[in-house]
Amino acid sequence: MAATIYDVAALAGVSPATVSRVLNGTAVSPERAQKVRDAAQALGFRPNRMARTLRKGGSEVIALVIPDVENSFFTALARGVEDRAMAAGYSVVLCNTDELVEKEARYLEIAVDEQVAGVVLAAASPEPDLSAVTARRIPVVAVDRPVANGVVDVLTLDDHGAAVRATRALQDRGYTLVACVTGFCDTATAQLRAQGWREALAERCPGADADLYLRHTDYRPGGGRRAAEELLALPSPPDAIFAANNLLGVGVLAHLAQSGHRPPDVGLAVLGDLPYPEWEARDVLVEPWPGRLLGIRAADVLLERIRGDAAEPRRVTLRADQPLDADESSPSVPVS
Repeated sequence: MAATIYDVAALAGVSPATVSRVLNGTAVSPERAQKVRDAAQALGFRPNRMARTLRKGGSEVIALVIPDVENSFFTALARGVEDRAMAAGYSVVLCNTDELVEKEARYLEIAVDEQVAGVVLAAASPEPDLSAVTARRIPVVAVDRPVANGVVDVLTLDDHGAAVRATRALQDRGYTLVACVTGFCDTATAQLRAQGWREALAERCPGADADLYLRHTDYRPGGGRRAAEELLALPSPPDAIFAANNLLGVGVLAHLAQSGHRPPDVGLAVLGDLPYPEWEARDVLVEPWPGRLLGIRAADVLLERIRGDAAEPRRVTLRADQPLDADESSPSVPVS
């Protein structure tokens, strides 16, 4: 059983009130303070963070819950959240869910138990259970992926528009039959990006069978590699591929290189930066996908909520091709 403040007081030969004063930094005699510290160390006593939070009247910690810490997009998003939070005097705790609803639920439980000041959440599912968090009046800002919950702020990038721009960019280079590799069907971002690609394909290649040239897979390099292999094996293979996130782009490019179809032989457009040297990916079209900008804007909204903003929940869509430094210092966000 964990040691309590009363155990520390008994071992130190002081009152629990004295232990509390020492833990809170209130002045007591050096001799008593040392006795309390020695007793706490001997017992392995750790102060209850929730109790400290209640005494202070608020936490100084923001929980950032993301699905894939290895994805550079979410790394950039975390950087944006941390930059804004630190400037406002808050620390950020990073929680990686691996796209698992169970892990996400556990992290949200911990956020409630620790009474964090707020949560930035890239949800693992379209309907995350936020009831316990919102019941404690802990503000939540959902990012990157739209959620069905209507009581929290939602900030996303323009998935549909970015897919249209990426597909048209390939078409403008002379490619006619552009395929699409995107995430699983139950992922909102995957659906929106596929819709944008379908729209652009139908405009300039109206006779193409879109279903034949669409591949849904996991947002990982392995999924991109498998999808590219399938597409190039078709009787009438595409002459270009739109990869709907950077990790898919890694997998597609790897297969193109391995099979001797490196761009520009087969065109490739990718949503988000590729972790390749410039010389190796110079013929790949990269559609901007600014994770740091999204993190900055999400932190701005969350900080406004923490400070007492009680306006109706906002649903905000940021243009993905907005420069990173565009109005970066402003807390305002464009409302969709």
